[in-house]
Amino acid sequence: MSSDLATASPRAPVLFISHGAPTFAIEPGRLGPLLATLGQQLGDIRAVLVVSPHWQSRGVKVMATAAPETVYDFGGFPSALYKLKYPAPGQPAIAAEVQQLLSDAGWPTTLDTQRGLDHGAWVPLRHLLPEANLPVFQVSLPHDLDTAGALRLGQALAPLRSRGVLVVGSGSMTHNLYEFRHADAAVAEYAVEFTHWVRQAVVGNAVDKLVHYRQLAPHAARSHPTEEHYLPLLVALGARGTDDSPQVLDGGVANGVLSMESYAWGMPNSHSSSTMAQTIGSH
Repeated sequence: MSSDLATASPRAPVLFISHGAPTFAIEPGRLGPLLATLGQQLGDIRAVLVVSPHWQSRGVKVMATAAPETVYDFGGFPSALYKLKYPAPGQPAIAAEVQQLLSDAGWPTTLDTQRGLDHGAWVPLRHLLPEANLPVFQVSLPHDLDTAGALRLGQALAPLRSRGVLVVGSGSMTHNLYEFRHADAAVAEYAVEFTHWVRQAVVGNAVDKLVHYRQLAPHAARSHPTEEHYLPLLVALGARGTDDSPQVLDGGVANGVLSMESYAWGMPNSHSSSTMAQTIGSH
């Protein structure tokens, strides 16, 4: 890499964040405060790269917008959500270098100079980095990506960490919107069981199991009728490199069925496989 990423930086962490429903922006629940604490511990970060299920494209695209808008890519939610802004700057120079990095790794990649930040990016970043003072850009998920491909995409992004770029896979540990419930509804047992299985695999570094979760995990198809909210977990696993021990952020289960389980790898002075918050399944 030639310019903005040419200077070595302390190795940046990599995160998987369950961003839940758009209302997570104004209803922090259990995970919001955990992300706020995590954000204060990130160290010297030069930019934030987010891979979100809400930007899928033909091939891979990299956001190169200088001042990305806050995109409200949802409907039917409280009016307060549509007044929120996350005015983080973009970073076109770094985006151009990421395009080259991905192309060199065998991922034909183009730049998008108009794209704004979708809610998979700005909603969790409001808790993690509320001052919105770091450059943020996104990399899209190809429409035809599978779990093995998502892992390879994350591996291609891994070198960015040594250049001070925080890699964030933003998805959802469980994502069955057909069963979406009110916040005070009982927690669905299948969401708890699926989350426990994934946590054991993540902590045990059982990457092959996570790639083949559809055949191995309990309630996999019910937890993810479609896979786009699971794929960012594999991107994060690919980007973590040799940081095998995660910090677990137990965000509980929101709206009855949306597990907010999240993970961090490579945090400064973190305790390996530590767990923040309480037990999965409680409110």
